[in-house]
Amino acid sequence: MKSFTLPAIAAGAIAMGLGGYLAARGDAEHYAQELEREYREIKQIPEEEKAEVSRVFQEYGLPAQESVRVAEALSQHPDAWVDFMMRFELGLEKPDPKRAFISAFTIAAAYVAGGLIPLAPYIFAAYVKPMMIGTALLFSVGMTLLALLGFGFIKGRYTGTRPARSALQTALIGSVAAGAAFLIARAIS
Repeated sequence: MKSFTLPAIAAGAIAMGLGGYLAARGDAEHYAQELEREYREIKQIPEEEKAEVSRVFQEYGLPAQESVRVAEALSQHPDAWVDFMMRFELGLEKPDPKRAFISAFTIAAAYVAGGLIPLAPYIFAAYVKPMMIGTALLFSVGMTLLALLGFGFIKGRYTGTRPARSALQTALIGSVAAGAAFLIARAIS
């Protein structure tokens, strides 16, 4: 346990952080490609692009005649035109350039915190005070359940859902996932 636990958490945090970084970079690259394509299209096929803008306004209830005038006016401002197309045709918002690093750090830190909570009793038992594995398991389950309830409650407060319901839901889902992981590990070993 001593030689495996902390390196496994570190490796998992690095892998998950890199995954978050790559996902955010992928989103930014996708946005850049679509932005380039929209600029190219307003130059090469401006009438089609104006018609797309007009259709967007008609979907919001603007009469066809008025939406054509708005599309024509918008076409006089290429940057605003492309920005409109990115947002309302493609549903893309310009990504924050720092998002990839923030995402990587947040995911890695959450992985470390999430990994240390259930493993803390085992680490404590291995490095500080020898205890029976069964006792460490009970402490691990209890600490994990409390953490899941706490995280769920906080999530509920920030997302506007009922905190108690969110806490119970998070604890239930986390418990099922932990139970499945425990059973798989037990079956393998």
